[in-house]
Amino acid sequence: MILPIVGYGDPVLRKVGSEIPQDYPNLSETIANMYETMYNAYGVGLAAPQVGISIRLFVVDTAPFGEDDELEKEEQEQLKNFKKTFINPKIVKEEGEEWGFNEGCLSIPEVREDVYRKEKITIEYFDENFNKKTEEYDGLIARVIQHEYDHIEGILFTDKISTLKKQLIKKKLQNIMEGKARPDYRMKFANKKGR
Repeated sequence: MILPIVGYGDPVLRKVGSEIPQDYPNLSETIANMYETMYNAYGVGLAAPQVGISIRLFVVDTAPFGEDDELEKEEQEQLKNFKKTFINPKIVKEEGEEWGFNEGCLSIPEVREDVYRKEKITIEYFDENFNKKTEEYDGLIARVIQHEYDHIEGILFTDKISTLKKQLIKKKLQNIMEGKARPDYRMKFANKKGR
């Protein structure tokens, strides 16, 4: 089922998500709905708070990045085949140089900005079958994970840009809160006036 994506300004996007137990109600259905919602919006990642659920869960599928002809063949293949569910994740290490990449977010449509993040991460998490994993990622995969991880910590990519850039996008953010953004997927806006 395709769920509405929660827009910028909704308090759920600022909450730190709760850890969930293995018997969390309808977990596999929630995960399936999140993938369907993400694909419908042409996203590469989606965190539970973005569909209004304040829990430590996100899904990632970097296949669209694998279509980028500017990347090395090996990296394209890696991206095309990376699809994972992260439950109760914890980034235990971030290392390497910070590098910039133009990020966007399904909860903040029509806004893209360069965000600087460390190039390599180590993450502990449970997969959809509640198997515990510890894995290392770098490059675009690490970036997508860091972006989604921020969501379960109540952090948005716009928190990581300069004050000047924030001023420049202020009106766009206000429009999102008021329901004036027009993405081609279902959204739930924070302060939308009755129509």
